[in-house]
Amino acid sequence: MTEQTETTTSQDASLDAIAFAGATLVPFFLNDPRTGDAADAFAALAELDVEAAAAEWPFVDAVEAAADLALMREGLVTGADNEELVWEYRRLFVGPGHLPAPPWGSVYTDHECVIFGEATLALRAWMRACGIERTTDERTPEDHIGLMLALLSFLAVERPELVDDFLRDHLLTWAPHYLDALEEAATHSFYEGLARLTRATLAGIQRERGLVVDVPRFYR
Repeated sequence: MTEQTETTTSQDASLDAIAFAGATLVPFFLNDPRTGDAADAFAALAELDVEAAAAEWPFVDAVEAAADLALMREGLVTGADNEELVWEYRRLFVGPGHLPAPPWGSVYTDHECVIFGEATLALRAWMRACGIERTTDERTPEDHIGLMLALLSFLAVERPELVDDFLRDHLLTWAPHYLDALEEAATHSFYEGLARLTRATLAGIQRERGLVVDVPRFYR
């Protein structure tokens, strides 16, 4: 095997791992445990062999991944339909009322702390320039953490040449800050573990791909 072939194989493996991690995390950010479309994902996690899964989880040390996955599985001991879990999802992601850690990038980077702010518009313009069309509910801003992880997974498979630009200019600019806020706001082990695992995964991706991110000022 030549050096070029080895490099290509390594790059492909990294992209496959990005696609896997993104697709695995997405359902838990986008779906109400009771009424959403992720019943299979929640059920699989409830039965997860934590140690085996942690050993295979990409970009994160196995010990850290095991701790985070264990928190998530612990939160599902009484099932995804558990009232406390459902209430916590709605408190963190839906409302009504004040969200302690809103899942949209522009809330943190726009000086007015609004959804559909400058970060949303910049992402929308980038997607348009790259010929990427939305296939989900257009009422949700594009810079929702779940939608952005879904887009990351899509890019890793379909448009790998855009992955680093997307990470550097749109996702990693705010996601670690948001995930810190989510972990702090979470009162349920499932979402604490989800915040920690997602943050560690993104940090590992950034480290592996050698990305230097210009972190903006946060207004929240």
